[in-house]
Amino acid sequence: MRGKKKIGFVPTMGAFHEGHLSLLRAAQRACDYQVVSLFVNPLQFGPEEDFDRYPRDLPRDRAWALANHVDLLFLPKADEIVPVDLETFVSVESLSRRWEGASRPQHFRGVATIVAKLFQIVRPDIAYFGQKDYQQATIIRQMVRDLYFDIKIKVMPTLREKDGLAKSSRNALLSHEDRAAATVLYRALCSVQQSIRAGTTDCHLLKKGIESIFKKEPRAQLDYAAFCDPNRLEPIRHVTGQAVLLLAAKVGSVRLIDNLLVRPHSAWRNAR
Repeated sequence: MRGKKKIGFVPTMGAFHEGHLSLLRAAQRACDYQVVSLFVNPLQFGPEEDFDRYPRDLPRDRAWALANHVDLLFLPKADEIVPVDLETFVSVESLSRRWEGASRPQHFRGVATIVAKLFQIVRPDIAYFGQKDYQQATIIRQMVRDLYFDIKIKVMPTLREKDGLAKSSRNALLSHEDRAAATVLYRALCSVQQSIRAGTTDCHLLKKGIESIFKKEPRAQLDYAAFCDPNRLEPIRHVTGQAVLLLAAKVGSVRLIDNLLVRPHSAWRNAR
C-alpha cells in the first residue's frame, strides 16, 4: 500500500547492551518506526535453568530505550502472553531437536511460540535477530516461511567485547574469575578458523582441537561443538563449503553459546 510506514522490530529479553543497540540501529536505518519488546520468556527456560536469575533492570532498560530513541518499548505482561490456560504452541520440528534443543528440551518451542505471538501483535515488516543465537535465528526463519508470516528476518553480526567474548545479557551473571575464563569460547573459534585456513577440513580433527583448548580451562565445561550445514543444521564430516560451527559451554554456573561461519581455505582464498 502506497505510503505505508515500515516497522522494524527487535524482540529482546532486556538487560540491554551494545548487541541490542546494533539491532536497533539497523532497524532505524531501514524502517520508519522501531519497536523493541522486553519480555523474559518463561517458556524457553527449563525447570533447572536460570529464569529467576536472568538479569532484569527495567529502569535501566527504559532509560536505554529513551536515550537511543526507541519509538516504542513494548512491555507485555506475563499473564497476557503466557496465560494459565495456554494450549497452543509452535514447534519447528527437526531444526529444534539438535544441539541447543537437545541440551535444553522444549527451549525452542518456547522461543517460537512467544516470537510468533509477538509477531502477531506488532505486525512488523522486518524483525532483527543476532547471529550469536544462530540456531534460534534459523528456526525463526523457518517458522516465518512455514506459517506465511509476511515478515523479513534480518540476522545481524555478533558483537564482541575487546577480548572476543560475544556480548550477551548472561555475561552479567559471570563472576570475575568466570568472566576471564569465558574467553575460551572465542579462543576455540579462532583456533578453528586458523586450522581451516591451514588446510584442515576434517571436522573430527577440528573438534579434537576445540576439546583440547577447553581441557586447559578448568572453569569451563564444553557441552557441544557441532560443525553443521548452515541452513539445515545437520552435522557434516568435512568443511567442503560454507558451514557453521555451533559452540555451547558452561562457565561456572552460566551457560554461554557462540558460533562461527567457516569455509575451506580454498574458498576463502578465492573470495578475496
